[in-house]
Amino acid sequence: MQRKPTSFDIAQLAGVSQPTVSRALRGEAGVNPATRLRIESIAKQLNYRVDKAASNLRTRHSQTLALLFFEDPTSDDSLINPFFHSMLGSIIRACAEHNHDLLISFQQLSSDWHTDYEDARKADGLILLGYGDFELYRARLKALQDAGTHFVRWGSVLAEGAGLTVGCDNRGGGGEATRHLLGRGRKRIAFLGTASSHYPEFHERYRGHAEALAGAGLSADPALQIDAITTEDSGAAAAQALLDSGADFDAILAASDLIAIGAMRVLQAAGKRIPEDVSVIGFDDIPAASSASPPLTTVMQDARLAGRTLVETLIGRIRERPVGPALLPTRLVVRKSCGA
Repeated sequence: MQRKPTSFDIAQLAGVSQPTVSRALRGEAGVNPATRLRIESIAKQLNYRVDKAASNLRTRHSQTLALLFFEDPTSDDSLINPFFHSMLGSIIRACAEHNHDLLISFQQLSSDWHTDYEDARKADGLILLGYGDFELYRARLKALQDAGTHFVRWGSVLAEGAGLTVGCDNRGGGGEATRHLLGRGRKRIAFLGTASSHYPEFHERYRGHAEALAGAGLSADPALQIDAITTEDSGAAAAQALLDSGADFDAILAASDLIAIGAMRVLQAAGKRIPEDVSVIGFDDIPAASSASPPLTTVMQDARLAGRTLVETLIGRIRERPVGPALLPTRLVVRKSCGA
């Protein structure tokens, strides 16, 4: 072809309508897979490129999503929870598969994020990762909802007033970990993590833990629950508080891997053998879990599935499809820290 190819040329060669070509090349659902492949093949042969500016002007969409991280205290300068690092790659891939660009930033302290992103047409919607104290964060989510902002967040699916949420089965994961420890003969299982409405994911993990104990005819001892947030230092402090209390315990279920890794460091410094004296299980399966000493048994959250689900859920909301919250399964990854 001597002139620049158009979507109408592709439509004629593919034997479909021009709107079908547009939907296929934008990655929208509702296009037959075989038809999509035929359209993409013809577009490649013609060296056709979508004019994003023109397409965005027609649809009033930027074909861009914004990924906003909440600043977490970390041992390095990243200020990003290591679990979210694992999720980032799958979010980028999913955006590319749906022909979307991705903006990445930290969540700003302003209360009007929608003016920074959606209203300014920098992005069609927001993906929110992390939140700190949820009771303080809830008001910011309500502001987004009241403004009609398209957003999806990773967190507790059961938390009220949280907007459209994707999260893992925290309660089921906590229960599975506790049943595994009980199966290893452990009876005095401590839980390290703040189990309250301020940290709803940790609260759900604790609920699963307590229900598993009740199923075995045991009760959760309040003396064996120590508050901690997701840092190694907080895990270390919680483990030290547990030791200083003189409470009898033979296992620890930590609400995150970072808490577990910090706790193991303190236990070993105190002369406790892991897993002979104390079995330890974490939650997340961050890369550091498998390289810990001993390697950490943990409840795995599927970061790849999580990232893809966040993107697809948000795009569904932007395109006004019927989408709702998504509860993703967890899986126990057994390593040496619990005696396996």
